[in-house]
Amino acid sequence: MPEAVVDFRAPPPSPVASGRRSSVTNDEVLTEFLESSLRVPDLVLPDKFFPKQKLLETPPKVDFVSLCFHRDEAECDAVLDAMAKIGCFQLMNHGIPRELVVSAAEAAAGVFGVPPVKREALMRSPEKPWGYEEYHGGEEEEEEEGSEMCEEFVWCREDELKLNMEGISPIGYPNFSKKMEKLMLRIETVAEKILPVILEKIPRKIEVDDMDLVHHGHDVGTVCCIYKHCRDNREDQWPNSLKYDVIRMLIRGTDYSHSLGFHVCDGSTEFHVYSKKSWLSFCPEEGAIIITGGDETQRMSDGHYKHVIGRPIFRGKNEDSISMAFLYHPTNAKNDIQTNSGRTISLAQQAILAIILTLMYHVLISVTKFLN
Repeated sequence: MPEAVVDFRAPPPSPVASGRRSSVTNDEVLTEFLESSLRVPDLVLPDKFFPKQKLLETPPKVDFVSLCFHRDEAECDAVLDAMAKIGCFQLMNHGIPRELVVSAAEAAAGVFGVPPVKREALMRSPEKPWGYEEYHGGEEEEEEEGSEMCEEFVWCREDELKLNMEGISPIGYPNFSKKMEKLMLRIETVAEKILPVILEKIPRKIEVDDMDLVHHGHDVGTVCCIYKHCRDNREDQWPNSLKYDVIRMLIRGTDYSHSLGFHVCDGSTEFHVYSKKSWLSFCPEEGAIIITGGDETQRMSDGHYKHVIGRPIFRGKNEDSISMAFLYHPTNAKNDIQTNSGRTISLAQQAILAIILTLMYHVLISVTKFLN
């Protein structure tokens, strides 16, 4: 067979700029342009992307009676200074019986005995701001047996939560709910006394229009976050667990808008205070309630008071522990929070009161003359 001849012609050469510059010069200009425009900047990343833990001297221990009933100036100044600098203080002599706290904690432990299969319908979600939420100490620990560090259950006065839980635990949950209601009422009574003390000396005057204290789509009032702290099986779990908690809490923040947080954590060895700029820890006083500042208090004070997130730590425990965080949210803040301005009576109300007093005076005169 004769060999096929392919008619192939090379493409024409690329045009070279004529004139003073040669192709070599153009290449140098192009190379310099590419090097300057495509240069990747040198990035220096921080060693840690979460705040560094700092040991804190014990926050002030404040006597509830002296603060709210005697209005002791030293106690008031200690509270206001602590709320502005670290966002928390310890409340002593609060009047809440220890027996009530222990009874509620023991009943709360039964909530975590619900099997995982039955919990699925009661897991927290954007539509349901109550129920179960489980998390672990970190990714490395999740693969190991017995590595679970903490469980969480959010309790509130929602009827839907009550119906669902009573369907799962018809005997245990009503008993638990009754004890939690008693404890929450006592906490709210204390909160109603403390919040006006904290707000009466803020840098600016609180206006009624500023009291827009509503949860993100769910005005659920005060809620209680109940934590089950599993016993300390391995000491080397704590560093990774705490780092995981810091990252998680900074990303999540708090899901519930509140004025003050009341942390009941008897038996805890440490208490950690988280914010976006700091991570503090201290040893709490036995029997004290740790009070932390909420986002509502920060907003009402124009940022003068800090909003922090608190969590107790139970180290070296041979059994599970229960702690409770009550996030106080006044249901009617416009009526509950009083400022130094006091209540005023309008002119119309004064006129009506004057007419009523005048009529009562004439009636009394008439009755007296009739009897005589």
